[in-house]
Amino acid sequence: MIVRERHGVDSGDGGKGFVVKGSAGYRAEQGSDYQPGISAETVGSKMIWLGIITLPAGRRTKAHVHEHHETALYMMSGEELEIWTGDQLQHCERVHPGDYIYIPAGVLHVAVNRAATPSVFVGSRSEATAQESVVMRPEMDERVP
Repeated sequence: MIVRERHGVDSGDGGKGFVVKGSAGYRAEQGSDYQPGISAETVGSKMIWLGIITLPAGRRTKAHVHEHHETALYMMSGEELEIWTGDQLQHCERVHPGDYIYIPAGVLHVAVNRAATPSVFVGSRSEATAQESVVMRPEMDERVP
């Protein structure tokens, strides 16, 4: 990741915080686009990732599990997004702008954007690296229509 700009902020105890102004984005193995703000790569974070996650129009993620971290998302814009979860991807929730999503560690999931506009989220997870503890489950992809 390339940090375009990073300014130190004195925390008052001799430590230093950072203000980050954008960084290079990437397409995650599961298929969504990530733009990290706070991460191990951008500021040396040890336990948290915070950034923007986009699922382009008409796209879906591949079936996957985040083995070691929790994920929290807030849908900023888009239309309706489907989140499929469960051991057999048997549960479907519909997400709209203003909704929050929580995905515990170890929960199989797929996101589907059937709309004509991208779905954009502010996302956070309890894993600081860009290549989080994702485990792909290709044998489950066909379970989601």
